[in-house]
Amino acid sequence: MKNTLEILAGTSLFHGLPQNQLNDIAAIAVLKEFQKGEMIFTEGDQGDGFYVVIEGLIKIFKVSTEGKEQILHIFGSGEPIGEVPVFSGQKFPASALTLKKSQVLFFPRRAFVELLAAHTSLALNMLAVLSMRLRQFTVQIENLSLKEVPGRLAAYLLYLTEEQDNRKVVTLSISKGQLASLLGTIPETLSRILTKMSTQQVISVKGRNIQLLDLEGLQGLAEHGKLME
Repeated sequence: MKNTLEILAGTSLFHGLPQNQLNDIAAIAVLKEFQKGEMIFTEGDQGDGFYVVIEGLIKIFKVSTEGKEQILHIFGSGEPIGEVPVFSGQKFPASALTLKKSQVLFFPRRAFVELLAAHTSLALNMLAVLSMRLRQFTVQIENLSLKEVPGRLAAYLLYLTEEQDNRKVVTLSISKGQLASLLGTIPETLSRILTKMSTQQVISVKGRNIQLLDLEGLQGLAEHGKLME
């Protein structure tokens, strides 16, 4: 595994910071390990710090009063989670659970806020990450409220082409059941849509690998949200 400084330098939150600042950040970091299926924090827990994923996969989710789960995000290596309470000092607004064995670095809120006060460049990086997260939430809300499920799926596949830097084949890092929750639908509906998109030769599905056969059609579907009958 990479050492702590290499990990920190490779994250969006700490990218480009000088060595002395990375040293200060590493000094307050606490390494934590979680097995698959472990809760990292639960909605309503006091936000006493945040985490950066070293290895593994973590879902951020909420559960309705009826017990329905809505996945908000899936985060992997190098990504921060639970960082908003660092500024607000409030409780976590959602829960975090590992989808596979994971290692994270924990940053205590008080110590990190002191670093923010001392280093302007770190504060600017933090603001940039929070702005990006706000944009992600805005897009997600738009998708869930304004688009039908086929459009949500198409938009997610296009997002994966950027994340994985591959416009021909993308690989799902989560199960189809988890993907259904992320898209605000049920597995049966997702399976029907995947089958229909395959029949119309927009995509080809082989396990978790999805070949994008008609990128233009996928972009149109993401924009308009409906499959042809």
